[in-house]
Amino acid sequence: MPNEPETAPWTGAWVRDRLDLALRTSAAPLGVQLDELVGLAVRRNPRRAHLLVSLVLGKHVPTDPDLVHGTGLLLGRLAAARLAAPAGAPHPEDLLGGELLRQALHGVRGSAARLVEHARTPPVAVPDGVVVLGYAETATALGHAVADALDVPYLHSTRRAVPGMRELGSFQEEHSHATSHLLLPEHPAAFARPGPLVLVDDELSTGSTALNTIRALHRATPRSHYVIAALVDLRSGADRERMARVAGELGTRIELVALAAGAVDAPSDVLGRGAALVHETESGPSAAPAVDAQRPRGQITRVDLAWPSGLREGGRHGFTRADRVRFAAALPVLAETLADAVGPGAGRVHVLGFEELMQAPFRLAGELGAVLAARSGVGEVTVTCSSTTRSPVLPVPEAGYAIRSALRFPAHDDPSDGPGPRFAYNLTSAAGESRFETVVLVVDDAGDTDELWSAAGLVSRLAEVAPRVLVVTVPAHRPRALPEPLPEPLRGPRFGSYRPDDVAWLLTDLSHVDLEAPTEEREEAIQSGGAHYAESLPVEFQPDAAYQALFTATLASSATRLARAVGLVTEQVLALRGPEAVLVSLARAGTPVGVLMRRWAQQVHGLELPHYAVSIVRGKGIDEVALAYLAAHHDPATVMFVDGWTGKGAITRELAASVQAANAALGADFAADLAVLADTGRCVEVFGTREDYLIPSACLNSTVSGLVSRTVLNDALIGPGDFHGAKFYADLASSDVSAAFVETVAAEFASVRDEVLASLPAHLASDRTATWSGWAAVEAVSREYGIGDANLVKPGVGETTRVLLRRVPWKVLVRADAADELGHIRLLADQRGVEVVEVPDLPYSAIGLIHPRFTRGATGTDGTAATAGVGA
Repeated sequence: MPNEPETAPWTGAWVRDRLDLALRTSAAPLGVQLDELVGLAVRRNPRRAHLLVSLVLGKHVPTDPDLVHGTGLLLGRLAAARLAAPAGAPHPEDLLGGELLRQALHGVRGSAARLVEHARTPPVAVPDGVVVLGYAETATALGHAVADALDVPYLHSTRRAVPGMRELGSFQEEHSHATSHLLLPEHPAAFARPGPLVLVDDELSTGSTALNTIRALHRATPRSHYVIAALVDLRSGADRERMARVAGELGTRIELVALAAGAVDAPSDVLGRGAALVHETESGPSAAPAVDAQRPRGQITRVDLAWPSGLREGGRHGFTRADRVRFAAALPVLAETLADAVGPGAGRVHVLGFEELMQAPFRLAGELGAVLAARSGVGEVTVTCSSTTRSPVLPVPEAGYAIRSALRFPAHDDPSDGPGPRFAYNLTSAAGESRFETVVLVVDDAGDTDELWSAAGLVSRLAEVAPRVLVVTVPAHRPRALPEPLPEPLRGPRFGSYRPDDVAWLLTDLSHVDLEAPTEEREEAIQSGGAHYAESLPVEFQPDAAYQALFTATLASSATRLARAVGLVTEQVLALRGPEAVLVSLARAGTPVGVLMRRWAQQVHGLELPHYAVSIVRGKGIDEVALAYLAAHHDPATVMFVDGWTGKGAITRELAASVQAANAALGADFAADLAVLADTGRCVEVFGTREDYLIPSACLNSTVSGLVSRTVLNDALIGPGDFHGAKFYADLASSDVSAAFVETVAAEFASVRDEVLASLPAHLASDRTATWSGWAAVEAVSREYGIGDANLVKPGVGETTRVLLRRVPWKVLVRADAADELGHIRLLADQRGVEVVEVPDLPYSAIGLIHPRFTRGATGTDGTAATAGVGA
């Protein structure tokens, strides 16, 4: 619904004239004056006589949802410019955005939608590590919009406590009617990062709340830059000096952006005059009219939107980029369902949010307006939004006053600070008549209580003033309880032979348990379905002198090529995740690569990237307890999974499926991106090479992987709150070449650094789409050799080596022109009596075929047993 026409009196005039207030604009970076953004009302509050009533916030005044969202995005554009500017730079401006905002405020058709499009993308790149914090209850949706513009994680404070949940912090809002704020992120590490912090509020009167917040958070996580983003800035000169003084005391930079700045000039006795004005108005002819008891009550209907499972309704416990994408994708479907409930001939529709719950109702209102307009024709339907509030404001049914009517009702969500009255403003006209044909009330399930539906409750009060009331209940996101306490990582030298800073193993130490079994026994149990391969371990391969010499020679000849691939894949990870990237290797083949990537970031960029090793088991998935640990200590959005190479892509698929399941269980947003040294299967987009050459770490087992076994998932040993397990083979220390492998490759970093950095732009611009050609090749080989089970075909030099070291090999297929890469494979095959078959045009340098004799009912492509002609 458009705001007042230009000829209507300013909605602050009534208060201005009676309290001798003057609203003065001192800075207008958008070309918009303060009195275009706010009206005035009188508070029932002994601390303040007046209330600035925003005309763009959608809290107290029913407002076009596009105007609300577009204004928040516009504020985000200003914040982005401030974040990217050097200290002391002029206040950013956006005159085009200001003109669109002015047009929307005066009801120019389509201007609010154009404002959203204009403000959707910030004009400059946002620094890494930015997070946004919004204030409850007024600025929760505003903060969402700022975070939307910056495309960064978002959290808003709350006054709804969660028993047993750890607080990131709490602080006081000194002037408010409800002073206590809690910060309750589900994943605290995502919001305790040292990057810039943007604090969002609707109004900055003195700056005390923002400074209280900064002090509280700075004690735990010092930051070099804070930006306060507010719709209006009313600080005095003394307030500005105090903010600068606090910044100096903390050794940080505190800056501010606002749509307009200025002051409310008031007489010294304004508090007394305000109290007297409240008393006089409530008992005089200007009192708001009571609701007509004879008016027919409106029809009340519940509406089920089929809210998607796991979709967050707002940022009370955090809202990430992944949440933002999913929310935007769900909105059109939810709005279509709501439009069906509203029905044809909707006329004037108002969507009413519930205190802190503003994001979901307001965005639904915007999408609902688009759907209804498309169905009914432009101009035939109007959708506005506002929210209930705790703020006690005097209603006055005058054109020059911002709050003309009020509905009072009891709190209905069992708030932690106790019960009390709540209010919904401006839902009726100055004469007490209904302004809307339909009111859609959106509450979360925590607020859908008996009090909501009581005779004096909000639903009943709405039915007194609207012909139709639709009640939509959305599920409030409830943080998942993680295992308490979470286990701690293992580090060398107590576990593993890597340096303590090289890797933290998110594993359970099973070194004391006898888990090894002969290879043939394991193969029979695995292929018969009697056991999973991860329930036991193969006997560790011990290389003889000839094989050890082959490893040493191969390492020496390939170190430069490996260093180049390590550099290229690490630079891609830094480009995708930024300098706060967290490397999470898939133990065990990924661990040496993760160590090398960490060393590259350290040597080339001076970065100390965290590096963990976690277990993933084919058919069982990734270790969810390990992911819970990572979510508790890091922002999941910074995590990059790392492996040595891809074969046909089985682990890549396992990672994608299991991370998706873990995200749903944990409420996290880990991306299942996988960075590998060699993408021979062409199934990832982040890689150092796609050539199928020998990576020396594939030649050996634990002795090149920190003396750690492959991982174990055995229900008899691993409980529901434990990391997956592994063994530390300390007795093999005399054969350990883990450090030698890392040091040899890292020694080449300096020589390839310039080449890697020069080639990076072209690599990033190239077509790196995953084609999964390796999977197709494996299926073709499986058919050609009558195996009938693609899991028994292991493509690539690394996987072929594993077949020869850990499984019962049948044949090894090699490409003739790759002979120089395959000396260790021919040596192993000769030692185990395995036939090596040269195959022209093989898509890999080598493919290992596991002996199919032990498969349960294995048959070839012709339906006969696949054991015919199989060698011993």
